[in-house]
Amino acid sequence: MRLGNLRALALACALALSLSPVFAASEFRGIDTDNDGTIDLNEAKAAAGAVFDKLEVNHTGTLDRAELRGRISEKDWATADPDHDGTLTKDEYLNFVELAFKRADKDGEGTVDAKEARAPAGRALMRLLR
Repeated sequence: MRLGNLRALALACALALSLSPVFAASEFRGIDTDNDGTIDLNEAKAAAGAVFDKLEVNHTGTLDRAELRGRISEKDWATADPDHDGTLTKDEYLNFVELAFKRADKDGEGTVDAKEARAPAGRALMRLLR
């Protein structure tokens, strides 16, 4: 087999793997609780709530930028922090997760699949859920 053919075969295999339910299951492990290969808004918010609780170690009921460890971009901070107090309550965090979910759900089906999760908006959502 020629080198060009091997590259094409490798690319085809990688593409098939990335679209497979097995790949989606590993990418969404711990988030996709119904194991359907996608994340819905309820699953996203449940995962985000657990992340908030894990990061909120000083028991103030809020997270600041340092506690969020880069999960929210500078550009999105004003949207995530509507009262501009420099912190996010759990409700503010979950509201921002909902916005990020809608951005990631490009086809508007109400779920984020593996392909959508790999797009820039999907990667931003996944940072909020892990």
